[in-house]
Amino acid sequence: MRPDSEIGKGKALVHPGEEAATLALLALGWIVADARRAERLLALTGLDADALRAGAGEAPVLAAVLAFLEEHEPDLIACADEIGVDPAALVAARGALAR
Repeated sequence: MRPDSEIGKGKALVHPGEEAATLALLALGWIVADARRAERLLALTGLDADALRAGAGEAPVLAAVLAFLEEHEPDLIACADEIGVDPAALVAARGALAR
């Protein structure tokens, strides 16, 4: 589940565009792997499951997923650890997607 790039590995934290979206999709996969965390994502973002599925490739939805992680540091750190990036890379990816 780890990306094959240099994101968060001591060089540039994130490259705009595709790599930010890839990180967000990896984070989304991590979030929805746990039912309680997935329910919390839907409750706090105002998305429903259909909207999340439909918007999973869109920058605003992906930015909301990463913002959800930023709001709860333990999840941000756990997710970053699981997907093999620095937590700052997820924060930078949110910034790139929110532009």
